[in-house]
Amino acid sequence: MRPTLSLIAALAFAGEARAQDGAPTAAPTPPDSGPPALCTDRPTKSNSACAVEPGYWQLETDLFNGTFQHLDGVTTDTWLATNPTLKYGLVKNVDVEVDIAPYEVVRTREASGERTRSGVGDLYLRVKYTAYSDGSVQVGLFPYVKAPTAPLGVGNGVWEGGVSAPINLTLDSRWGLTFSPEVDVFKDQTGDGRHFNTSQTVNLSCNLPRDVTLYGELWGDWNFDPAGTVRQVSVDFAVTKLVDKLFKIDGGINIGLNRATPGVQVYAGLSKKW
Repeated sequence: MRPTLSLIAALAFAGEARAQDGAPTAAPTPPDSGPPALCTDRPTKSNSACAVEPGYWQLETDLFNGTFQHLDGVTTDTWLATNPTLKYGLVKNVDVEVDIAPYEVVRTREASGERTRSGVGDLYLRVKYTAYSDGSVQVGLFPYVKAPTAPLGVGNGVWEGGVSAPINLTLDSRWGLTFSPEVDVFKDQTGDGRHFNTSQTVNLSCNLPRDVTLYGELWGDWNFDPAGTVRQVSVDFAVTKLVDKLFKIDGGINIGLNRATPGVQVYAGLSKKW
């Protein structure tokens, strides 16, 4: 028995010595955590710098969206019967996106009467690139083109496009700050020329218990049409509830701060990744 015990002890000591000398050992297999958590452009007007991860799909959509404006004796109500954006992670830090409202209603009322236009909305094609990310700071590039699929009266019937450069800052475990500058090229109100449009958002978010997040945002837009520059400003509020890490619901209200801005916009929607 003693030689056998001595041999076992010697083998155990040799194995321990090899491990201490850095010999390769089998590492435990990490548990499969599933798809990465949601990161969305909803619910406010600000965009996010994060792209969908390669091989994953993500749906972000309004379930209801109503915009109401009264300007110079004309009341315009716009309704979206859903407004889905479908995203796909193409490669690391890059996704492609398609957005179209399947049915949109624009109702205009003035002294001469009421007019309603309806139909499919314009088609938006986007690419998002996360250009920089270090955990607390993310910077993205978000170009888009709009195809004129909507009938006149719902859309303006021309191709347009632009690019956004969202910047996301994580201040601490509760607070986040987002800037979302954007430059667009739009058709002139009269004639066939093109002009620049620019917008900016400043968005502050606060994470609350039970996976609820509140948002407060200031949005401004400057449309440099040759017929006259139009400036719009709104203050926006929204809330989200994370049902699980791949599904959340949201709702919000945008309040116009000058006459050129729609007085109220209200919406509710959801986001899902798979």
